[in-house]
Amino acid sequence: MSDYIIRGMAANNQVRFFACNSTDTVEKARITHNTSPVVTNALGRLLTGGVLMGAMCKNDTDTLTIRVQCQGPIQGMLITADSKGNVKGYVSEAQVMLPAKDVAKAIDLGVMSVIKDIGLKEPYVGQTHLVSSEIAMDLTYYFVTSEQIPSSVALGVLQNADTTVSVAGGFVVQLMPFAEEQLISDLEKRLEQFSFTELLEKGDSVEQIIEQLFDGYDTVITDTLPCNYCCDCSKDRVEKAVISMGRKEIADMIEENQPVEVVCDFCHTKYTFSPEELLKLLQQGIAK
Repeated sequence: MSDYIIRGMAANNQVRFFACNSTDTVEKARITHNTSPVVTNALGRLLTGGVLMGAMCKNDTDTLTIRVQCQGPIQGMLITADSKGNVKGYVSEAQVMLPAKDVAKAIDLGVMSVIKDIGLKEPYVGQTHLVSSEIAMDLTYYFVTSEQIPSSVALGVLQNADTTVSVAGGFVVQLMPFAEEQLISDLEKRLEQFSFTELLEKGDSVEQIIEQLFDGYDTVITDTLPCNYCCDCSKDRVEKAVISMGRKEIADMIEENQPVEVVCDFCHTKYTFSPEELLKLLQQGIAK
């Protein structure tokens, strides 16, 4: 099964929607971070929400980061997505032992920050308190309070008995300013009973699920793009991070005269720097 996102309009352009199947994406994150079932559920929802929000970005170079800082045993999560359907993320504590459905308990009270780098001098930062700690409702609240866009976000992860990901996916539905009251009331009723992941598990495609949600209204899919868990780390990028640690810290590492290993948070790739390489980085850092 290949993961993908669809974007489109419905109800005579009164609504826009973004929907995706993110099963393989979430399964890759589960394997990468060796997450317990409740953490797979939490991180999977955030990755799915992030990849959908990345698909809302207008430019190829735009990126979006969602950071959750919380008091629950998960401690925190961070995901980064781009406009091409690539997403990556990590969690502070991957092995939280709670029932899979207890996402709110694993996250607990906290703050969600959405950072958009859209080519301006400074990135846009929107921040909201977690209202449910279930992720979907928190993103719904973010859209309403920070972007003033009435929205409905649905995100879900279902797991097999062996804790692998059975299905994952979700949607974001947003009302245009001219949406009619009757449509709004109708959609609210439909969304109450609607389960995206249950329909995915039955074997319905993302397109079929959206058609069922908007049954009786016209739907136009404007485009489709693949989505996947993809880390773009490289030794060059890691070098920049090492340089940013500062002169004293690098000098201390050189003095120990041992190779230094740096591990990427997103994919766990290991990068080793010899004392000679660190000296070169120190000189580069000073030159800059």
